[in-house]
Amino acid sequence: MKNQASGAARRAESLLQASPQSSDVIGVFDSGVGGLTVLRELYRQLPNESILYFGDTARLPYGARSQLEIEQFVREILAWMESHHVKMVIMACNTSSALAIETIRQEFPRLPILGVILPGARAAVQTGKRIGVISTLATAQSDAYRQAILEVDGAAQVWQVGCPEFVPLIEQGRIHDPYTYRVAEKYLQPLLNQHIDTLVYGCTHYPHLAPVIRSIVPRSVRLIDPASHVVLAAAQELDVLGLRHTRPPKPTRFYVSGDPHPFVQISRQWLGCTPLVEQVRLPEVAEQVAS
Repeated sequence: MKNQASGAARRAESLLQASPQSSDVIGVFDSGVGGLTVLRELYRQLPNESILYFGDTARLPYGARSQLEIEQFVREILAWMESHHVKMVIMACNTSSALAIETIRQEFPRLPILGVILPGARAAVQTGKRIGVISTLATAQSDAYRQAILEVDGAAQVWQVGCPEFVPLIEQGRIHDPYTYRVAEKYLQPLLNQHIDTLVYGCTHYPHLAPVIRSIVPRSVRLIDPASHVVLAAAQELDVLGLRHTRPPKPTRFYVSGDPHPFVQISRQWLGCTPLVEQVRLPEVAEQVAS
């Protein structure tokens, strides 16, 4: 804990030296609406923080992308967020957290960057020993959750299933479509056959499917949403860095790389309000920042 505190102190000193223009904004990004689960937790746990949210909807879904593609996408997003002087970034995307976070942290050493996988893994081992993970194909193939869970508890057993159809169905607003239930049953059955006691949402989109998933898995199975745990980690990091905001927040700013309209339509359901959403072309912005 002492090493973590000293490391955070060094990051805080670097931030002060590197950012003459102070910022009260936390950057949050995902491939689409999945990160709204993290945004809702930020509203609940850190109500005084101002948020900049970016959905990379033009390049969704991330789950079928290569590691090099994901790294480049994240690099562009963080360069753009740095141009907005964010004080912290939360990767509200398991695929990015699995494939890009270590590389990107090295490229942006003065910016605190939090991923969702380690907080989710820590929460999972606190509730069970037979742990199932549903995620995108890329996250499942990376084996990131298994590695993170076993690092925390080597006695745990982990089974992972890639669910490529979930994100498109959620982005299309087809939560209660009978087809979605059939797809969910197909993905979950291999995990139920292993008698799991814990199920991790290995993609921030998936909590939107909670009514569907809860109707299929036994009530004894604990559902782990890493969103609440990454926000708890963010709160702790802000406290250590002395960056927590105590005054009322500014309105959340929403940006997407694709057509804003579908994002607005779905966000209205999850947030209970109609967000103002701007479109931004990230590669062009990233090139301008780099030059």
